[in-house]
Amino acid sequence: MRPVRGGQGRSATRVGGRGPATVRGGTGVARAKAPARARQKASTAKKAAAHAGRGAARSPEAVAAVDLGSNSFHMVVARVVQGQIHVIDRIREGVRLAAGLDAKRELDAASRARALECLQRFGQRLRGVPPERVRAVGTNTFRQARNVRSFLARAERALGHEIDVIPGREEARLIYLGVAHDIPDDAGRRLVVDIGGGSTECIIGEHFEPLETNSLYMGCVSHSLRFFPGGRLRPADFERAEIAARLEVQTIERRYRALGWQECKGSSGTAIHIATLLRENGWGRDGITAKGLRKLAKAMVAAGSLSRLSLDGLDPSRVAVLPGGVAIMTALFDGLGIELMTPASGALREGLIYDLLGRIRHEDVRDQTIRRWGERYHVDLEQAGRVERTAIACLREVADDWRLDVPPAQQLLSWAAQLHEIGLALAFTGYHKHSAYLVMHGDMPGFSIEEQRVLAALLLGQRRKFPQAAIDALPADRRDVTCRLCVLLRLSVTLNRSRSPIGLPRIAVRARAKGLDVVFPRGWLARHPLTHADLQEDAARLGEHGFALRVR
Repeated sequence: MRPVRGGQGRSATRVGGRGPATVRGGTGVARAKAPARARQKASTAKKAAAHAGRGAARSPEAVAAVDLGSNSFHMVVARVVQGQIHVIDRIREGVRLAAGLDAKRELDAASRARALECLQRFGQRLRGVPPERVRAVGTNTFRQARNVRSFLARAERALGHEIDVIPGREEARLIYLGVAHDIPDDAGRRLVVDIGGGSTECIIGEHFEPLETNSLYMGCVSHSLRFFPGGRLRPADFERAEIAARLEVQTIERRYRALGWQECKGSSGTAIHIATLLRENGWGRDGITAKGLRKLAKAMVAAGSLSRLSLDGLDPSRVAVLPGGVAIMTALFDGLGIELMTPASGALREGLIYDLLGRIRHEDVRDQTIRRWGERYHVDLEQAGRVERTAIACLREVADDWRLDVPPAQQLLSWAAQLHEIGLALAFTGYHKHSAYLVMHGDMPGFSIEEQRVLAALLLGQRRKFPQAAIDALPADRRDVTCRLCVLLRLSVTLNRSRSPIGLPRIAVRARAKGLDVVFPRGWLARHPLTHADLQEDAARLGEHGFALRVR
């Protein structure tokens, strides 16, 4: 999500519209008459939303998901008819991006070129699909590559759409979502396993809700390159590969065995390919079993190398990554005690489609995550609401002058306000740092890595030292915008420091290119010296970074 656009300030505005509005600390922002331009924009947006809703009911619109995996890139284009997904186009290309990671964890030129060529082809298919109906994500190799930022910018240009790099557990959640929608909802608790090119996701869930999600640092591409160089297939190679995989699986064994499951599903190419090999060669008609895996490994060792391997059902596009996938699958069966795994056609890309539909229908899992975090860390909801309303009131009045896209910017500010005090659950001293750390490193279903970094920067900047280093670490197109949203959050936290339900006074807010003017009623600051002192301290700290906060 690219939430907002940076830009230059132009003219002064006032909180609430033509006249100053009352920013109420406890009950919200009193409505004031909005400027004509704002009223016209709101009316247009409302009509467009209503039209979109009617259109969705009358005629299906295309949605698309792009899964940039470590082994293959996938694209699915679908129509939604009466709540059901109908795939109208599907493309898969074996890019083997993980094979291009060198010893310094940088993507080499050849792998980048393969990826960009593929994305250009995907981009041609996606022309004309609105950006809000496309979701593209990068997985493990994008998480691991040190030079991913410069490559990501080129990849987005080639695709024509933004690409979110998602955390491993978010990848696992989306995989489960795709599988759960693909199978009958009558089996109780299930285990879902997805062996990708650079990571392996394991999930236990019930119905459509994951209960446990994990991303293990091993994949069919990385494991094949590490333990089967040149396609060599020896007993010692399989033994070493399986031991290494068992060490990874060991970290989740106790928890998964304790939870248990009634059925096990294998998602994506590795599971489907292995199941096909077992079936076609008479080693397993019902799915994948430990016995079937042993027979497959024995046949591979007998061949001695991948170049001499000849099996019914062998997919030439997946031969190079087969040994690593078999070793990982064997370790999972041994470590978790899996008896039977059946392949599922649903996977990450289908999960992306369903998650995207939730966002379109205003059933965003990220909002659920924010609410759950508020409950977990015992957030003072009244205080969070006061800060949220003040921040949003200010945002709406400076948005035009700062060229901020209101809906996504408001969403970010709202999330930040709701979570700004979660660090108090650890300690008051440095609670803003604790809040930022929790968001930066926590498991936040629905959020991309970049979204968590932006949120963490906002929380870190709500008080004390301005987080210039955290903002500078963001992509260039996010920095100015994050800085400005940080100022608005910081101002709102300061104004509501008293935690009083009594409304704030009428405030005039005027935006400038690199500054903000905040004007209070005559004599109010003199009667509230603590607030005045806080604002002066904020002005001094912001001034050190070239931002002028003027209060009078």
